[in-house]
Parts: sequence; C-alpha cells; structure tokens
Amino acid sequence: MSQTLDKMELREEDIAKHLGVAQALIEGFDHAPRIGKTVEPVAAERSAGLGTRRRFRSTTPGLVTQRRVASGAVQLLARVESVDGDDALMSPLQATVLHAVRRAIAISLAVAENFAGQSALGDLKRANLEGALPAARKTEFGELLAAEALVTLYVLGNAIAYLLSPHLGEMSVEVGDVEEVLTDNGQTALHGALWELDNDIATHATDDLRLVATVSAFAEALMEKVALRAASAPRLEAFRTAAWHVAADDFTVQGFTPAAKAKSTTLTMTFKKPNEVVGNHIAKYQSMKLAKMLMAYDFDRRLNPFAELGGFIFTFMGDGAPGTGKTTLIQMMAGLISEYCNNADYPFRYQNLSTDNIDSYQGKSGQNAKAFINNIIDPSVIGFGTIDDIDQLAGKRGDRQSSAGQLEITAVLMESFAGANTVVRGNCTFGMFSNYPENVDDALRQRAGARFLVDGPQTRDDYVDILYLLMGKNHDIPLGDHTVFEAQAIKKAVAASFAGHLKPHEAGLLSVYEDVQAKIGALDTINKLGTYLKAIQEADPRFTGRAIKNITDAVKVRAMDFELPDEWMEQPDLFLFKDYDTKKAMIEDMRQPITVDMVVQEINRYADSEFRYADKSDEVAIEGMVRDMGRSVEAKKRYLGGEV
Repeated sequence: MSQTLDKMELREEDIAKHLGVAQALIEGFDHAPRIGKTVEPVAAERSAGLGTRRRFRSTTPGLVTQRRVASGAVQLLARVESVDGDDALMSPLQATVLHAVRRAIAISLAVAENFAGQSALGDLKRANLEGALPAARKTEFGELLAAEALVTLYVLGNAIAYLLSPHLGEMSVEVGDVEEVLTDNGQTALHGALWELDNDIATHATDDLRLVATVSAFAEALMEKVALRAASAPRLEAFRTAAWHVAADDFTVQGFTPAAKAKSTTLTMTFKKPNEVVGNHIAKYQSMKLAKMLMAYDFDRRLNPFAELGGFIFTFMGDGAPGTGKTTLIQMMAGLISEYCNNADYPFRYQNLSTDNIDSYQGKSGQNAKAFINNIIDPSVIGFGTIDDIDQLAGKRGDRQSSAGQLEITAVLMESFAGANTVVRGNCTFGMFSNYPENVDDALRQRAGARFLVDGPQTRDDYVDILYLLMGKNHDIPLGDHTVFEAQAIKKAVAASFAGHLKPHEAGLLSVYEDVQAKIGALDTINKLGTYLKAIQEADPRFTGRAIKNITDAVKVRAMDFELPDEWMEQPDLFLFKDYDTKKAMIEDMRQPITVDMVVQEINRYADSEFRYADKSDEVAIEGMVRDMGRSVEAKKRYLGGEV
C-alpha cells in the first residue's frame, strides 16, 4: 500500500545536540559482543621482511595524534586512520567516512528522540527514572525500548548509506550478515552496531576505496537485517507513519524505506539516433513517444499525467530474431532520455539486469533483482531499466533446467511489475528483450504491457538504407535511384504498420478471426469485439484477463498517438517546468478519440505475439522430441549390433 506522508523538518539544532555523544562513540567505547565474534583482520600482502598487520596510530604524544587518544576497546576513529598503514595524516576520504558516520549517529539519535516523544516511550522513560513505572506497563516499556533500538539502527544504516553514496566507486565488498543487532535500547543498539562496523573495517578495508565500500556495504546489510526484524516487531507504528526531513543533507527518513540520492548514472554506451534504427517502425515510434512521456513526470507531485490519464507504458517486451536491432533500439531510447534529461537538468538513471546478477548463493539473485528494481523506480529520478536476453536470466517455472537463482529473479520481476504493491508513478519504464520469448515464463511475459516486434529491415528500401548507413563515407560508390531514409519517415511508416494489423498475421489467429467474422460480421461493437476476444481465449487458454488489460492499455496509448513537440524537450520552460495540472491539461488537449480500428489492431497485435510465442514453443518442443526419438533409434541399432 502506498501512502504520502507529511514530512517533519528534523531541525539542525536537534541533531547538533547529539554530536557530542556521536563524537565520543567514534573516539572510543567498551563493548562485550553477545552474538557476533571478533574476526582477525586479513593481512595485506607485502614484500618480504615487512610487517603484514595494519597498526593503529601510535599514541606517542605529538601534534597529530595526541588529541585523538581515547579509551575503550572500540575506536572507530583510530581504526579508520589505520587503513592506509603508517601515513601520519588522515586522507580526505577517511575524514569523509568519519564525518558521515558521526552525522549518521547524531541523526539516528535525534529521530529516536522524536519517536520517543510521539509514542508513549518518553513518558515511560521519565516514570522509570523516577521509580514510578507501573508494573502493568513494564511489558509495553520493554517493547517500546526494543522499537527505539530498531529505529536507531535503521536510521543509522540509512543515513550512512545515503551520505556515502556520492563517494562510492565501482568496488564492492561482501561483509556478510550483521549479527550484533541488540534491542535492549537505542544506546546499546548503537554500541553493538558500531562494534560490528569496527570489526568489518578491520577485516575488509585495506585501502581508502575499500573503506568506503565496506562501510556502505555494512550500512546496507544493517538496514536489511533491521527491516526484517521490524516486520514482526510491535510498537513501531509511530515510526512507520511519520517522515522526517534533514534539509542540510536533503535526506528523508520515511519508515523502513531506504533513502537514495537523486543522482544520475554515467552512461558509457554508444547512443543511436532514430534515423539509425532501420525498419522496426512501430517499436521505434513507441520508444520515441515513451522517452518523451517519461519527461512529463512531475517531481513535486511524484506522478506523471500520462500515468493518470492512461497510456503510459510501464513495462514492454521487444522480441525478434538475432541481429534485428534490439540493442540498437535500447541505445536509441537511452540516448533520447539522456539528452532530454540533460536539457532539463533532471537526474537520469539507466541500468541493465544481466546474467552477472545470477548468483549461486541462495537468495542473492533475488536481492540483486530487487536492488535493480529499486534503483530504477526511485521516484526522485527518471529511470530506464532493461533486461536483455530475459529468457536466459529469468527462469521458467516447471522447467527443470531453470536454476534456483533464475527462479528467484522471475519471482521478483513478477511481483515488481504487476504485484499487489506495484505503484506506477510514470517516472520509469522497464524493457524486456529476447530472441526467444517463448522460453520466458508465461505469467512474466504477460506482465509486459506493450509488445514491440523487433523484426529489423523488411522492404527493399529498408535494405538500401541500412547498407548506406553502415557503409559510411569512405567510398565513391554512387547511391543510385534512391532517396535515403524516405522509407523511415516515421509517421507514414507507422500508419502503414498499424494498418497492416487490421487482419492477424499468424495463421492460427487468422483462422479464429475469419471464423468469428463469418458468424457475426464486422467487428464494430463492444459486443462483437468481446466475442472475438472469447474466441481467441478458446483457441489459446493463456489469453486471460491480463491480456485484455494489456490490450486496453495499448489502445489508450494509441489515444495518446502524438509525440510531445521537440521544442518542449529543448526548451523546458514550455512544458517540463510547468506545474502538474498545467501539464495534464496540455496533454488532454492533444488526446485523440479511440476508434474501432485502433481496438481491432491492438487485439491483433497482442494476440499475434501470443500465438507466435506458442507456435515457437511448440515447434521447439517437437524438434526436441524428434531429436530424442532419433537418438533412441540409433542407440537401439547400436545395441543390437547394427550399423555404427
């Protein structure tokens, strides 16, 4: 369930009053671990004759170290300083990490204090100090203290991860499960968590880059562990239903939801221009429209007018034979969105979920997929997520060749694309691409709201255009009687492509279509269209209510069969920077009425794809059985002493 929470400003003075405690904690405190175990630091490999154990700063009096001497077994400040060996000065990155941890501690204590004030914990603490705590409320007091501990730990991890996110590089560190999660009270909880952080730094941080990666990984692991514990813990409603905003860091605490900086990803792919995509007219046109649709997203309202009016494509599937242009389509769409976001100074985030995310460790593949989804759906960015070769990445349920990791990814994608908690804000879209869509799980494939047939160049003009494009300029071969790219004129080509779907393309569906028309005549009423849909379902039982929803969504997209003007993307003041209601009204003025032809074309386009997948799937199965039978015959012949 999605809900909008009013944010309370977490005042800087409320944070500042906890900085003294935070400073004392990073300088040194004693802690006897109850659950976790101290791990010996992994020795860094050095030249023969040199010591291999990293040392703490010397406590000999001196200008640099004297003021940092602290008592206690856990000394985070000294631990961080020791990361670079014997350098007498703290590096800028080390200082950044310590500042982030100290501020995160102060923020967590300030939020915990607010939580105590909003719940009954504040009153019970005062009563306990005065020795006046009623016996009947001791259980409640204990539960609230445990809740305070979980709040403190979650905000600590959330703030550390958020504050360090701009400093993360490509390096990643696996710190494992966080064990020392103590729920006696907030102070004890902090001691346990910081003890474990100190342990992780000693074990993994052999240089500054690994230090940042280690502390960030610890923060993520801490949030995950605490959120899991909080799912069944009582007395947390006051935290879940409130939100605090730290203006200086633009950091928002909103229950057990990780905060994320609205930062773009750096794209290193080669972008393609629309005229460099030859053929694939409908897929290209809808990709270009979708790129502009995303830009209508309103960051203040956190909603896109297209998502409210209908016609926004949240998920789509592009399928076609190898070499027909799926990768080129991704490069074109990512390039367009990136260019538009640069013009408007919007944060843009692109990510591809690849086979590298399949992990043999149980549960890790699902975590990778969930992290991918969360990264793209972040409402503070414009997001584009792709899943190339999804037939290899997501397992088909019931297929014995699907690994546990592939099935985990399938479950995450199904829940994220059309689950009970899925909220489509209109700030992001997901594209699934495959050469063999028949190998994708049926339920996951049906969660693709739109279908893009990527069939590459088809006509003679298409082949001349692609040859001209790929040949480049380093030749003197004349062009001949041909107007370059005239066949790629998008409006004309798309109109012809849509008109081609007034009749089905697949033989099985064409038979159903002609049979229905022979019985009831032209499909010109809702009743007749519904009759056609039922006939398709009788021919293919997988054609369910979800298919009807996808078709009606596609029809609504056709009602929005216009491109937002290029000037609106180039000059953001004309549209992008307008308020939500103005943008919605401007889009409504451009809407077109839905026609019978639109509905018939979209039914045929969607059903064609399902019949195509089914035919391919059946053909693959038949070919497999034929091969098996051939092997069986050959094996029997050899066994009986026949020909070898």
